[in-house]
Formats: sequence, structure tokens, C-alpha cells
Amino acid sequence: MSEFTPDAEAAIVGLQLGRPARGFVRVAHACSLGLPVVVEVAPVLESGEPFPTRFWLTCELLRRRVARLEADGGVREAQALVDADPEFALRLSSAHRRYAEERDATLPAGLEHAPSGGVGGSRGGVKCLHAHVADGLAGNDNPILEHVRARILPAECSVPCVSPSPEGFVLDPAWKEPVEDVSDGA
Repeated sequence: MSEFTPDAEAAIVGLQLGRPARGFVRVAHACSLGLPVVVEVAPVLESGEPFPTRFWLTCELLRRRVARLEADGGVREAQALVDADPEFALRLSSAHRRYAEERDATLPAGLEHAPSGGVGGSRGGVKCLHAHVADGLAGNDNPILEHVRARILPAECSVPCVSPSPEGFVLDPAWKEPVEDVSDGA
């Protein structure tokens, strides 16, 4: 998926997140510049803490766009769609079930504290747009990504957010959020 070694990927993700990557397993989706957009996270962190979120959005551009959607009531809007549309609700329920089954299949036997819930640890409905977007971009059927797609994609940067340096990798000071023609959802 990526042109980088696993250690380099973890270092890049740490820079993207502004903290060390916890539970990093692999890059699940990369951008056109080859940088991580979504990573898979272990269901149990090194500390033994259960971690229900399988896929984590690391791309600064998408994290900003999704955060703006959430701040503008995007979670409530998506939940209203779930409540009003039985077919959409069924697809979301299937996404939660698939997510939990796939995560649970990777759990070690005899685990005392296991993660639970569906997408992002949700017991149903919509808890976090970031987790649904990450799940969908990782290649899974997620109706929430489809619902918000036009308002966050395309997400193409002309300058990478992270660049190689003699010391490893650094946040690229030339990166800025591109102004793209993404729909306002109207």
C-alpha cells in the first residue's frame, strides 16, 4: 500500500497526528502522494487498553474537513438520516456488525478487557464522522462516508504534509490546506 517501511509509516503518522501512533498496524489507505490517510489500529494497545476504533483518519486535510462537518452538526444530520430512512439504517447496522466482527476476529484468546461496539466503538447509530470516513476509505461499505463524500472529497494536496529530511521525516512547512471545489452538500 505504501512506499515506506512500517517504521517510517509509523513515524509519518506520528507527525500527522502530533503524537506517537498508538497501536499502529498498517496503512489502510494512502493519498496520491503516497502518504497515510487511514491507518489500521490494533484492537488492544501495548498497554493492554482495549481500543474499539479499527481505522483512524490521519490525513490533516480530511481531519479538518470532517471536523468542520461535525462542528456544523454533521453527526446529528447523519443520525437524523438513520432515523428517517430504514434502508440507510440497515446498511449502517450492517457496517457496525461487520466492523465489530472483523475487529473481534483479531483479538487474542482469553482477553480480559476487549473492545466493543461497531464503528468507532458505537453501540449503534452515528457517534463520530471521522471513524466512519476512515472505515469507508479503508475500503469498507460505510453509508456515512457516502453521505458526506461530496463535502470532503476530493482531498488532493499539491504539497505533502510530511516530507523526508536528513533526520527522518518532518512536517512540511509549505503544506497548507488546499482550496478545492468541494460541495456544501446542497
